Amino acid sequence: MDLYFLGTGAGLPSRQRNVTSIALRLLEERGSFWLFDCGEGTQHQIMRSPLKLSKLEMLFVTHLHGDHIYGIPGLLSSRSYHGGETPLMIFGPSGIRRFVQTVLSVSETRLDYELDIREIGEGVVYEDDRFTVEAARLEHRVESFGYRIVERDQAGKLKADELKKRGVPAGPLYGELKRGNDVILPDGTLIRSSDVVGPPIPGRIVTILGDTKVCGASVKLSGQADVLVHEATFDGSLSEMARKYGHCTAVEAASVAKDANAAALIITHISSRYPDEEAEKLLEEARAVFPNTFLAEDFWSFPVAGKASFA
Repeated sequence: MDLYFLGTGAGLPSRQRNVTSIALRLLEERGSFWLFDCGEGTQHQIMRSPLKLSKLEMLFVTHLHGDHIYGIPGLLSSRSYHGGETPLMIFGPSGIRRFVQTVLSVSETRLDYELDIREIGEGVVYEDDRFTVEAARLEHRVESFGYRIVERDQAGKLKADELKKRGVPAGPLYGELKRGNDVILPDGTLIRSSDVVGPPIPGRIVTILGDTKVCGASVKLSGQADVLVHEATFDGSLSEMARKYGHCTAVEAASVAKDANAAALIITHISSRYPDEEAEKLLEEARAVFPNTFLAEDFWSFPVAGKASFA
């Protein structure tokens, strides 16, 4: 599992940063990737990345401002041309269904796959045997959501030395023990799973927030997250402007990560007023509050390895 940043700029794209789009690559877990927001030009960014549109499984929209949704029509159409035939799910605020259906109808676009659009509220918006995705409302100029992706705990690792010591032959019995089932060997010996399997591996938690000013929901969604992706549109000297337009400064994003006891913070949605090295100012401000902060760049990836990797 890793995060791949396709667009890390705020409302106005620049030569260095396209508008918002983030991929959560789940190739080992699901053989697919999920997309969070889809600003204008996202399909072009994907063409310059290792991602394949045919592998896109879900799109989670945080809010309906143009820099987060104007790339959706082209992406949906191109997915058909790139061999996308499996169903695609879109989650987003009220209005996302009308936006997508209208543009597809007016442009007479025909898709070669099923499109499942779900308008969301707060709470669990998706769940399967591996992941749960929870949404909560943030505070912005329009309805804006943050998403918390929680991986279920995984079975512990088999203790190879203990299995050998107890004479357990390699094969199907290993699978049974790893699944938590006790087994009986041909000679009648009982092998308890708890004796030969290590403790469960905690599932990873990724929080991706939409545009927002400081609010309680940000901290709640980010609690104990392995990685928090938070907007940092402005530096600390522009805190009044941030509040006026419903955004956060780098210091405020870092404070959320600290209050939430997150393991790592990635700041993104960087205003075009910070070109090139000037964005480092935001990183310095954030690290003064929360040292384990990273500054997202277009075409940059971050592995989600779990809290143990930061110990």
